[in-house]
Amino acid sequence: MAASVIDGKAIAARVRAEVAGQVGDLLAAGMRVPGLATVLVGDDPGSAVYVGAKQRACEEVGMKAIDIRMPADASQEQVACELERLNADPEVSGMLLQLPVPAHLDGAALTALIDPGKDVDGLTPVNAGLLALGRTGLRPCTPLGVMELLSSAAVELEGTESVVVGRSNLFGKPMAQLLLGANATVTTCHSRTRDLPDVCARADVLIAAVGQARLIGREFVKPGAVVIDVGISRLTPGQAGNSSGLVGDVRFDDVAEVAAAITPVPGGVGPMTIACLLRNTLQAASAQDGSRS
Repeated sequence: MAASVIDGKAIAARVRAEVAGQVGDLLAAGMRVPGLATVLVGDDPGSAVYVGAKQRACEEVGMKAIDIRMPADASQEQVACELERLNADPEVSGMLLQLPVPAHLDGAALTALIDPGKDVDGLTPVNAGLLALGRTGLRPCTPLGVMELLSSAAVELEGTESVVVGRSNLFGKPMAQLLLGANATVTTCHSRTRDLPDVCARADVLIAAVGQARLIGREFVKPGAVVIDVGISRLTPGQAGNSSGLVGDVRFDDVAEVAAAITPVPGGVGPMTIACLLRNTLQAASAQDGSRS
Protein backbone atom coordinates (compact mmCIF):
# COMPACT_ATOMS: atom_id res chain seq x y z
CA MET A 1 0.00 0.00 0.00
CA ALA A 2 1.42 3.36 -1.03
CA ALA A 3 0.43 6.28 1.16
CA SER A 4 -1.41 9.24 -0.29
CA VAL A 5 0.67 12.41 -0.07
CA ILE A 6 -0.89 15.37 1.75
CA ASP A 7 0.01 18.39 -0.40
CA GLY A 8 0.77 21.25 1.98
CA LYS A 9 1.57 23.63 -0.86
CA ALA A 10 -1.87 23.26 -2.40
CA ILE A 11 -3.69 23.52 0.93
CA ALA A 12 -1.65 26.57 1.95
CA ALA A 13 -2.44 28.20 -1.40
CA ARG A 14 -6.15 27.72 -0.71
CA VAL A 15 -5.85 29.26 2.76
CA ARG A 16 -3.93 32.24 1.36
CA ALA A 17 -6.55 32.73 -1.35
CA GLU A 18 -9.30 32.71 1.28
CA VAL A 19 -7.45 35.31 3.33
CA ALA A 20 -6.83 37.47 0.25
CA GLY A 21 -10.52 37.34 -0.59
CA GLN A 22 -11.49 38.44 2.92
CA VAL A 23 -8.94 41.27 2.87
CA GLY A 24 -10.38 42.34 -0.47
CA ASP A 25 -13.84 42.41 1.06
CA LEU A 26 -12.55 44.70 3.83
CA LEU A 27 -11.06 47.06 1.26
CA ALA A 28 -14.27 47.09 -0.77
CA ALA A 29 -16.20 47.99 2.38
CA GLY A 30 -13.81 50.84 3.14
CA MET A 31 -12.52 49.17 6.29
CA ARG A 32 -9.05 49.06 7.76
CA VAL A 33 -6.54 46.72 6.11
CA PRO A 34 -4.88 44.33 8.62
CA GLY A 35 -1.23 45.04 9.37
CA LEU A 36 1.41 42.48 10.40
CA ALA A 37 4.55 43.65 12.19
CA THR A 38 7.59 41.38 12.39
CA VAL A 39 10.48 42.23 14.71
CA LEU A 40 13.87 40.74 13.86
CA VAL A 41 16.80 41.36 16.21
CA GLY A 42 20.20 40.70 14.67
CA ASP A 43 21.14 39.34 11.27
CA ASP A 44 20.76 35.57 11.53
CA PRO A 45 20.51 34.49 7.86
CA GLY A 46 17.84 31.85 8.42
CA SER A 47 15.64 34.17 10.45
CA ALA A 48 16.07 36.93 7.87
CA VAL A 49 14.90 34.60 5.09
CA TYR A 50 11.89 33.49 7.12
CA VAL A 51 10.90 37.05 8.03
CA GLY A 52 11.22 38.07 4.40
CA ALA A 53 8.89 35.25 3.39
CA LYS A 54 6.33 36.40 5.97
CA GLN A 55 6.53 39.97 4.72
CA ARG A 56 6.07 38.93 1.07
CA ALA A 57 3.13 36.69 1.93
CA CYS A 58 1.51 39.54 3.81
CA GLU A 59 1.79 41.86 0.83
CA GLU A 60 0.53 39.18 -1.56
CA VAL A 61 -2.79 38.90 0.28
CA GLY A 62 -3.21 42.68 0.49
CA MET A 63 -2.19 43.21 4.10
CA LYS A 64 0.14 45.92 5.35
CA ALA A 65 3.61 44.51 6.02
CA ILE A 66 5.58 46.26 8.79
CA ASP A 67 9.20 45.10 8.86
CA ILE A 68 11.12 46.07 12.03
CA ARG A 69 14.86 45.30 12.08
CA MET A 70 16.96 45.89 15.20
CA PRO A 71 20.74 45.51 15.64
CA ALA A 72 22.15 42.35 17.19
CA ASP A 73 23.39 44.31 20.23
CA ALA A 74 19.97 45.82 21.00
CA SER A 75 19.27 45.65 24.72
CA GLN A 76 16.35 43.91 26.43
CA GLU A 77 14.93 47.34 27.25
CA GLN A 78 15.22 48.59 23.66
CA VAL A 79 13.43 45.55 22.26
CA ALA A 80 10.79 45.79 24.98
CA CYS A 81 10.17 49.44 24.12
CA GLU A 82 9.72 48.56 20.45
CA LEU A 83 7.21 45.84 21.29
CA GLU A 84 5.27 48.23 23.53
CA ARG A 85 5.20 50.80 20.73
CA LEU A 86 3.74 48.22 18.35
CA ASN A 87 1.20 47.16 20.98
CA ALA A 88 -0.09 50.74 21.00
CA ASP A 89 -0.06 51.24 17.20
CA PRO A 90 -3.61 50.91 15.77
CA GLU A 91 -2.16 50.11 12.34
CA VAL A 92 -0.67 46.89 13.76
CA SER A 93 -3.26 44.10 13.88
CA GLY A 94 -0.77 41.33 14.56
CA MET A 95 2.85 41.21 15.62
CA LEU A 96 5.60 38.73 16.38
CA LEU A 97 9.13 38.63 17.66
CA GLN A 98 11.17 36.35 15.41
CA LEU A 99 12.84 33.61 17.46
CA PRO A 100 15.50 32.78 18.39
CA VAL A 101 16.78 36.15 19.57
CA PRO A 102 20.49 36.83 20.32
CA ALA A 103 21.80 35.00 23.40
CA HIS A 104 21.90 38.08 25.64
CA LEU A 105 18.13 38.58 25.29
CA ASP A 106 15.34 36.73 27.08
CA GLY A 107 13.06 35.74 24.22
CA ALA A 108 10.34 34.28 26.45
CA ALA A 109 10.14 37.43 28.59
CA LEU A 110 9.99 39.63 25.51
CA THR A 111 7.32 37.50 23.85
CA ALA A 112 5.24 37.78 27.02
CA LEU A 113 5.13 41.58 26.51
CA ILE A 114 3.17 41.26 23.27
CA ASP A 115 -0.49 42.21 23.51
CA PRO A 116 -2.34 38.82 23.51
CA GLY A 117 -4.84 40.25 21.05
CA LYS A 118 -1.99 40.88 18.58
CA ASP A 119 -0.01 37.72 19.39
CA VAL A 120 -0.34 36.02 16.00
CA ASP A 121 2.27 33.40 16.94
CA GLY A 122 0.03 32.35 19.84
CA LEU A 123 2.99 32.16 22.23
CA THR A 124 2.13 34.59 25.04
CA PRO A 125 1.23 33.07 28.41
CA VAL A 126 -2.33 34.39 28.00
CA ASN A 127 -2.91 32.62 24.68
CA ALA A 128 -1.18 29.45 25.92
CA GLY A 129 -3.55 29.50 28.89
CA LEU A 130 -6.61 30.06 26.70
CA LEU A 131 -5.58 27.08 24.57
CA ALA A 132 -5.11 24.88 27.65
CA LEU A 133 -8.58 25.88 28.88
CA GLY A 134 -10.17 25.32 25.47
CA ARG A 135 -11.19 28.96 25.18
CA THR A 136 -11.04 31.19 22.11
CA GLY A 137 -7.64 32.74 21.40
CA LEU A 138 -4.85 32.97 18.87
CA ARG A 139 -3.17 29.59 18.33
CA PRO A 140 0.45 28.80 17.33
CA CYS A 141 0.68 28.73 13.56
CA THR A 142 2.44 25.41 12.90
CA PRO A 143 0.13 23.27 15.08
CA LEU A 144 -2.81 25.13 13.55
CA GLY A 145 -1.41 24.28 10.11
CA VAL A 146 -1.21 20.60 11.03
CA MET A 147 -4.86 20.65 12.07
CA GLU A 148 -5.74 22.20 8.71
CA LEU A 149 -3.79 19.49 6.88
CA LEU A 150 -5.58 16.75 8.82
CA SER A 151 -8.96 18.35 8.15
CA SER A 152 -8.22 18.74 4.43
CA ALA A 153 -7.21 15.07 4.28
CA ALA A 154 -10.55 14.16 5.92
CA VAL A 155 -8.85 12.62 8.97
CA GLU A 156 -11.42 12.11 11.73
CA LEU A 157 -9.53 12.72 14.95
CA GLU A 158 -12.25 11.94 17.47
CA GLY A 159 -11.46 8.68 19.26
CA THR A 160 -8.09 8.20 17.57
CA GLU A 161 -4.88 7.42 19.39
CA SER A 162 -2.62 10.31 18.39
CA VAL A 163 1.08 10.50 19.23
CA VAL A 164 3.16 13.69 19.15
CA VAL A 165 6.93 13.18 19.17
CA GLY A 166 8.32 16.36 20.72
CA ARG A 167 7.23 18.50 23.68
CA SER A 168 8.44 22.01 22.81
CA ASN A 169 6.49 25.07 23.84
CA LEU A 170 6.52 26.18 20.21
CA PHE A 171 4.94 23.05 18.78
CA GLY A 172 4.64 19.84 20.80
CA LYS A 173 2.62 21.12 23.74
CA PRO A 174 0.14 23.23 21.75
CA MET A 175 -0.20 20.43 19.19
CA ALA A 176 -1.22 18.02 21.94
CA GLN A 177 -3.75 20.55 23.24
CA LEU A 178 -5.33 21.01 19.82
CA LEU A 179 -5.61 17.25 19.36
CA LEU A 180 -7.22 16.92 22.79
CA GLY A 181 -9.67 19.63 21.76
CA ALA A 182 -10.61 17.46 18.78
CA ASN A 183 -11.31 14.54 21.17
CA ALA A 184 -8.25 12.47 20.28
CA THR A 185 -6.47 10.40 22.92
CA VAL A 186 -3.03 11.96 22.99
CA THR A 187 0.41 10.70 23.99
CA THR A 188 3.37 13.12 23.99
CA CYS A 189 6.78 11.52 23.52
CA HIS A 190 10.17 13.04 24.28
CA SER A 191 13.83 12.20 24.89
CA ARG A 192 13.01 10.22 28.04
CA THR A 193 10.24 8.12 26.51
CA ARG A 194 10.89 4.41 26.85
CA ASP A 195 10.40 2.13 23.83
CA LEU A 196 9.71 5.05 21.49
CA PRO A 197 9.10 2.84 18.40
CA ASP A 198 6.49 0.80 20.30
CA VAL A 199 4.67 3.88 21.57
CA CYS A 200 4.62 5.44 18.10
CA ALA A 201 3.43 2.20 16.50
CA ARG A 202 0.17 2.42 18.47
CA ALA A 203 -0.74 5.71 16.81
CA ASP A 204 -3.55 6.21 14.35
CA VAL A 205 -2.08 9.69 13.82
CA LEU A 206 1.67 10.14 14.30
CA ILE A 207 3.16 13.65 14.35
CA ALA A 208 6.95 13.94 14.45
CA ALA A 209 8.56 17.23 15.50
CA VAL A 210 12.01 16.77 17.00
CA GLY A 211 14.36 17.92 14.22
CA GLN A 212 16.28 14.64 14.07
CA ALA A 213 16.78 13.72 10.45
CA ARG A 214 15.02 10.48 9.47
CA LEU A 215 14.43 9.33 13.04
CA ILE A 216 11.05 7.75 12.27
CA GLY A 217 11.21 4.55 10.22
CA ARG A 218 8.54 2.07 9.26
CA GLU A 219 8.97 0.20 12.56
CA PHE A 220 7.52 3.30 14.27
CA VAL A 221 4.38 3.30 12.13
CA LYS A 222 1.19 1.30 12.44
CA PRO A 223 -0.10 0.14 9.04
CA GLY A 224 -2.73 2.57 7.83
CA ALA A 225 -1.65 5.42 10.13
CA VAL A 226 -1.55 9.08 9.12
CA VAL A 227 1.97 10.51 9.47
CA ILE A 228 2.67 14.24 9.73
CA ASP A 229 6.34 15.25 9.49
CA VAL A 230 7.02 18.63 11.12
CA GLY A 231 10.80 18.24 11.48
CA ILE A 232 13.25 19.70 9.01
CA SER A 233 16.98 19.20 8.69
CA ARG A 234 19.44 20.22 6.00
CA LEU A 235 21.82 17.60 4.63
CA THR A 236 24.01 17.73 1.57
CA PRO A 237 21.92 17.05 -1.55
CA GLY A 238 23.65 13.69 -1.91
CA GLN A 239 22.82 12.66 1.64
CA ALA A 240 19.28 13.96 1.38
CA GLY A 241 18.45 12.34 -1.91
CA ASN A 242 16.83 15.53 -3.21
CA SER A 243 18.13 18.72 -4.77
CA SER A 244 17.12 20.94 -1.85
CA GLY A 245 19.03 18.94 0.76
CA LEU A 246 16.02 19.18 3.10
CA VAL A 247 14.67 16.14 4.92
CA GLY A 248 12.24 15.60 7.76
CA ASP A 249 12.10 13.48 10.88
CA VAL A 250 10.47 10.68 8.87
CA ARG A 251 12.12 8.29 6.42
CA PHE A 252 9.58 9.18 3.77
CA ASP A 253 10.07 6.35 1.27
CA ASP A 254 10.04 3.61 3.91
CA VAL A 255 7.11 4.98 5.88
CA ALA A 256 5.04 5.69 2.75
CA GLU A 257 4.91 1.94 2.15
CA VAL A 258 2.87 1.34 5.33
CA ALA A 259 1.10 4.63 6.12
CA ALA A 260 -2.29 5.62 4.72
CA ALA A 261 -1.28 9.27 4.30
CA ILE A 262 1.92 11.24 4.82
CA THR A 263 3.28 14.77 4.45
CA PRO A 264 6.49 15.34 2.47
CA VAL A 265 9.48 17.51 3.42
CA PRO A 266 9.67 20.00 1.87
CA GLY A 267 6.14 20.83 0.74
CA GLY A 268 4.09 19.50 3.64
CA VAL A 269 3.76 21.34 6.94
CA GLY A 270 6.16 24.18 6.09
CA PRO A 271 3.89 26.16 3.74
CA MET A 272 1.05 25.95 6.25
CA THR A 273 2.85 27.95 8.94
CA ILE A 274 2.85 31.23 7.04
CA ALA A 275 -0.64 30.61 5.66
CA CYS A 276 -1.96 30.24 9.20
CA LEU A 277 0.01 33.31 10.30
CA LEU A 278 -1.94 35.32 7.72
CA ARG A 279 -5.22 33.80 8.91
CA ASN A 280 -4.32 34.64 12.52
CA THR A 281 -3.57 38.24 11.54
CA LEU A 282 -6.98 38.53 9.91
CA GLN A 283 -8.60 36.99 13.01
CA ALA A 284 -6.79 39.47 15.25
CA ALA A 285 -7.84 42.41 13.08
CA SER A 286 -11.47 41.27 13.08
CA ALA A 287 -11.49 40.98 16.86
CA GLN A 288 -9.95 44.43 17.27
CA ASP A 289 -12.41 46.02 14.85
CA GLY A 290 -15.28 44.33 16.68
CA SER A 291 -14.11 45.66 20.03
CA ARG A 292 -14.02 49.20 18.61
CA SER A 293 -17.46 49.05 16.99
